[in-house]
Amino acid sequence: MDATSSSSSSPPPPPRPGAKTKELDAALHAIGFEIEEVSPAEVTGRLLVTPTCCQPFKVLHGGVSALIAEGLASMGAHMASGYSRVAGVQLSINHFRSAALGDTVLVRAAPVHVGRTTQVWEVKLWKVDPATKERGAQISESRVTLLCNLPVPESVKDAGEALKKYSKL
Repeated sequence: MDATSSSSSSPPPPPRPGAKTKELDAALHAIGFEIEEVSPAEVTGRLLVTPTCCQPFKVLHGGVSALIAEGLASMGAHMASGYSRVAGVQLSINHFRSAALGDTVLVRAAPVHVGRTTQVWEVKLWKVDPATKERGAQISESRVTLLCNLPVPESVKDAGEALKKYSKL
């Protein structure tokens, strides 16, 4: 067996870290967020808090938490609505404590209500406990309300293709 035939029978290499996020959400990718799981029931990921996503006091910027919440809720709602267009109409966020420069933040978005015309998603952010490497103190909690089942314009008919590639249905 030569090198070309052996490489064609092996499975494709796993995606590079961050490649999934780059394909799914350019804004999240730009701040270093890494999407892990995507499904209509849950979207998860993590972020290393870097200077790019900090406010002047070297803690995670609240607007970054809001960006993450809207991004993950929108992905989940898009899948849960059968890949129809969704649009965020309301975001409410409570910040409980800060995440400092160098901390890692875990995020989970899950639906609270999936209706015919609206969806509500809850998005929670936690710091990773440096001692245990497990989920630690909760940083924030958001509620994102989205209109769903909107028509997808012809110019972006393929908008859901990347999500279909990575989603676990």
